[in-house]
Amino acid sequence: MIPCLSGLKPSLRLRLFVLILGPLLIVASLLGYWRFQEAQATAQELFDRGLLAAALAISRDVIQSEGDALSPRTRMLISDAGGGEVFYHVTGPDGIYVTGYAYPPTDHTGLALEGDPIYSVAAYRGEPVRVLRMSEPTQIGGTIGQTVVTVWQRVSDRNRFAAALAWRAFSLIGGLMVTLALVVWFGVQLGLRPLDDLQDAIRRRSPNDLSRIRRAVPVEVKGIVATLNHLLRQVEQSIEAHQNFISDAAHQLRNPASALLSLAETLPSVASPEERARREQELISAARKAARLAEQLLSMERLRHGGEMNKTTFDLTSAAAEVCTDIAPEFLSRDLQFTFEPSPEPLVIAGDRFFICEAIGNLLHNTLRHGGPDMGEVRLRSCRAAGMAVIEVQDDGIGMSSQDAPKAFSRFGQLQPGQGSGLGLSIVQQVAELHNGSVHVGQVDRGTLILLRFPLAEPLA
Repeated sequence: MIPCLSGLKPSLRLRLFVLILGPLLIVASLLGYWRFQEAQATAQELFDRGLLAAALAISRDVIQSEGDALSPRTRMLISDAGGGEVFYHVTGPDGIYVTGYAYPPTDHTGLALEGDPIYSVAAYRGEPVRVLRMSEPTQIGGTIGQTVVTVWQRVSDRNRFAAALAWRAFSLIGGLMVTLALVVWFGVQLGLRPLDDLQDAIRRRSPNDLSRIRRAVPVEVKGIVATLNHLLRQVEQSIEAHQNFISDAAHQLRNPASALLSLAETLPSVASPEERARREQELISAARKAARLAEQLLSMERLRHGGEMNKTTFDLTSAAAEVCTDIAPEFLSRDLQFTFEPSPEPLVIAGDRFFICEAIGNLLHNTLRHGGPDMGEVRLRSCRAAGMAVIEVQDDGIGMSSQDAPKAFSRFGQLQPGQGSGLGLSIVQQVAELHNGSVHVGQVDRGTLILLRFPLAEPLA
């Protein structure tokens, strides 16, 4: 039974077998057809030569014996050389019957009075025969004239001889093809044995073993092994990243969860209405922080693995205005001056509106958390610069230099202890990279300036 990998897909062994033997079978068929035609031509030539030899021998005996019967040697020669029964008919000068069969084949064409013999096909006793007629000047019984010799042979005898030649050739070609098929089938099996060894080596590995495959393989398979090693390395890195994320997430969520639990446990024992209201507000604030942290962790994981981006074309200024509307109450509650300066022209970009709005919101939340107690003003501005759509967030707080940027934009990175999780700016950087943009810290005399850039898209219709 022919092995298959799965479904209707043939095995590699069968595929190679068909690819190798298929063209050879076509060539063998063409060679067999050519050999059959050659066998027929060879039989035709041999039998025609036999007829000519018989005609010459008969003509010689007729001349020598002046019309008497053929010599025993000539009869034996005709029998041995013909390869089949040979018939003959001889007429002397003036068309007088001399010897041979009384009635020659009818409907044959051509009558040689002198010169080269004439070959034709005629009917004799209801079956086709090959006929040769030749004439020579002779003298029989004192009469001088043309002696016409007619010899013929059944076409079926020739066909049997040609078929025998063809079948010998077919048998030889068939034997060679069968031998070659066996050699190819088992040769391919031996040639593919290194793949079986490689499969067995991979099967014996444990699920935790993602190290490189170092087994010696044929040159044709090195590319596959190299690609597999690259994939194993990527899988290993992905697993490590997931493990690190789970560890970091557990570490980051531990404190908010503990704070929520502590506030919730102390709330029933508070008797004073004022103190109870204050504790409830603290519990709500802690729950919001925990929810914000969970959202940021999920966003970080989605962005790190490509996420399901819902890319559309939209105006960046309108997205920034939407974020400002949502976050403005937090600035007002802290008595901060918050200004939004929209671009006078549309800034059309292509990307995921949700992630870009979250990135802008993270920049503003980062300013709220790390601007410091002396910060009094925050400004958000959208503009076009160097063919890019730009969001600028500037404050007059503690400030951050470009040298501090690598740490600030790293995951869970903080320049100083604070209330944040250290994920906000890292999410901003990943959003920028996924949209072929960039984020960096600008130079200002006071405070911090962060510029978020995105490539411009075609204007909206």
